[in-house]
Amino acid sequence: MRDIAALTFVTLNGVMQAVRLPDEDRSGGFTSGGWASEYWDPVMEQVQKEAMAEPYDMLLGRKTYEMFSSHQDASMNDGHVYVVSSGNPEPIWANTTFLSGDIVSEITKLKNQDGPLLQIHGSWQLIQTLLAADLINEFRLWTFPVIVGSGKRLFGSNSETESLNLVKTAPTGNGAIMSVYRKPN
Repeated sequence: MRDIAALTFVTLNGVMQAVRLPDEDRSGGFTSGGWASEYWDPVMEQVQKEAMAEPYDMLLGRKTYEMFSSHQDASMNDGHVYVVSSGNPEPIWANTTFLSGDIVSEITKLKNQDGPLLQIHGSWQLIQTLLAADLINEFRLWTFPVIVGSGKRLFGSNSETESLNLVKTAPTGNGAIMSVYRKPN
């Protein structure tokens, strides 16, 4: 059985929408895109060291997959990429599998297989679905010293009360802080 970890960048008030680029995600009228840009390089160095050094498979929503493929080198991960999509797009990277239908069931099957960690990057809608199904074991959060007002939040008003264990924390040196939280066994 393998775990699912959500790797997410958030503002102090919990917004995870349009982290890197101004036009990344304007849904809901969001106009504060690119809020993490000035902190980016030191944070990404820490992300590479702390969250991407060990083998993992990626679990992405379709929009995040498409965005990553145009801004990232596929060599960032040698593992398999699972993409949640209602359509059947052409794979951009090798080792890509598209998941559709009953996503909770499909991801539960993946979780019950042997293999490396399943790591979600971004993918707000996917995270909300997996939170509701209680399938996320760990939260790898980078909190930025920024407040942006409204936007898609990691934990919305429908979140259940739950205690998590802080297993690791470290500053980046530029005001952002890494915090890794795990659900108790």
